[in-house]
Amino acid sequence: MFPDGFAAALDAAVALGDRDPVQAVTALRAQGFAPEVAAAALTQASLRRRAVGKFGPLAASLFFTRTALEQATRWIVARHRAARLSSAGAHTVADLGCGIGADSLAFARAGLAVHAVEADPETAALARANLRGLPATVVVGDAAGFDLSTVDAVFADPARRTAGGRRVFSTEGLSPSWDFVISLHERVPRTVLKLAPGLDHGVIPPGFEAQWVSVGRDLVEACLWAPALARVPRRATIHTADDGVAELTGTGLIAAPVGAVRRYVFDPDGAVTRAGLVAEFAATVGGTIADPTIAFVYADAPVDTPFARCLEVVETLPLHVKRLRAALRERGIGRLEIRKRGSAQDVERLRKELKLAGPDGGVLLLTKVAGAGTAVLCKPVG
Repeated sequence: MFPDGFAAALDAAVALGDRDPVQAVTALRAQGFAPEVAAAALTQASLRRRAVGKFGPLAASLFFTRTALEQATRWIVARHRAARLSSAGAHTVADLGCGIGADSLAFARAGLAVHAVEADPETAALARANLRGLPATVVVGDAAGFDLSTVDAVFADPARRTAGGRRVFSTEGLSPSWDFVISLHERVPRTVLKLAPGLDHGVIPPGFEAQWVSVGRDLVEACLWAPALARVPRRATIHTADDGVAELTGTGLIAAPVGAVRRYVFDPDGAVTRAGLVAEFAATVGGTIADPTIAFVYADAPVDTPFARCLEVVETLPLHVKRLRAALRERGIGRLEIRKRGSAQDVERLRKELKLAGPDGGVLLLTKVAGAGTAVLCKPVG
């Protein structure tokens, strides 16, 4: 998998830290490492530094490729999913499309025996290295042809890129195909599917639980739990900065009450909005929405919640550049965060037209109120 002398070169490359690439190559060559060994070690050391954001301290012992790192499940998400699958009574899991083995690693550490398959030989070799010493096997092959007769659970992460590297944003073009992965539960009832967060609600079969997951307000994936594992129709799972987990559940079919703009506005986490749980969230803060199509939730009091960011409303204005510019200038706002929901405004163009100047900051929401384009000027709470 790696050239002779790679392990020692990797240790040396890690010790160099984030040094200029030319200087780093020179330093490794000076220690006697061949050019190809030095290059491989420096690439892996760089990938490990990048992987800390996804894997924390665990990144220092794992192996990556650039593409596999980008596609790998965040460790906090993989660990949470593995714990749930284990608690559901699973003992042996097939990981179809294991990549570098992030989910397989979490399953194995949760006590499950893992049988993983990966189509790309190089990636499969990295997965084997990452799963060393654990009850896991990795084979190179087609996930659609993998023998499932010896497992009691299946996890599938179908590839969402074409052979040319183009992203696939719908269930069309997945590999293995959507028809294959969505029918896996008919063969192995404990089936879990990892999908893109833009998953269309219309393709979710009856009886499945659809879960959207975010980490630090970054929406990272959707997950479908087959009927044998489903607990609720819809779930939003938020992994917080302090390694905590908050979850909001519901049907995803309830409409939030509509009312006027109030003193505080909540901008729900992407997992909440994608799961269709805005009404369920609004109920937790005594809130309403100002337009039936927009997910901003308004309330009379601030609430510390993991499910949304809370802002205090300063002023509500029509979406008119001159009016906005005058209001911002009067308040001395020179730093402005602009967020939009339901607005076609070009944010960067608007920012230039506002000609911001002043010592203070603010937040501008471009939205709708009762169907009309509206700008809501806010400030952070606290």
